[in-house]
Amino acid sequence: MDTDIVIAETRHWVNTFVIGLNLCPFARREVDRDRLRIMVTDVDSALSLVPVLESELESIRDDEAIGTTLIVHPNALTDFGAYLDFLAVADQVLVETELEGDIQIASFHPNYQFAGTEPGDLSNFTNRSPYPMLHLIREADVEQAALRHPDVQGIPARNIALMNELGLEKLEALRKG
Repeated sequence: MDTDIVIAETRHWVNTFVIGLNLCPFARREVDRDRLRIMVTDVDSALSLVPVLESELESIRDDEAIGTTLIVHPNALTDFGAYLDFLAVADQVLVETELEGDIQIASFHPNYQFAGTEPGDLSNFTNRSPYPMLHLIREADVEQAALRHPDVQGIPARNIALMNELGLEKLEALRKG
């Protein structure tokens, strides 16, 4: 694994997919303010990912300059089912570190699939990333951004409509760069 390539591909995905398609209207501000941290780890198991998550939670808690962190783990939790199982562990880590309510974890995976959808459903692309990753976000920042947005509740429906409009070929090209 070449960390520089993983970071470049992740940054490209954030800029062209997340920001470029405006999937998260709050992301541009964090990137423009240089508050996005991309942390790549070479761990290869869920067990070894736990201390990485704990460390990153401490970093975001202790350093106000970090607005959001993407923990990219290309070699761990590549199976989407195992990734989903780990999200419960990640939530427990939030509780144990007493950061539940202060930081939330958003999930992104190359094979992301929302409950009740088929694998090929284009709506799944809203959470498909080039690598498995955990997105740590300050809840206060989310709340502030939501106050500035005219239609927070409409974001998911808008994103799903956009995914369907773009189609599979275009989405794959954008996601992979």
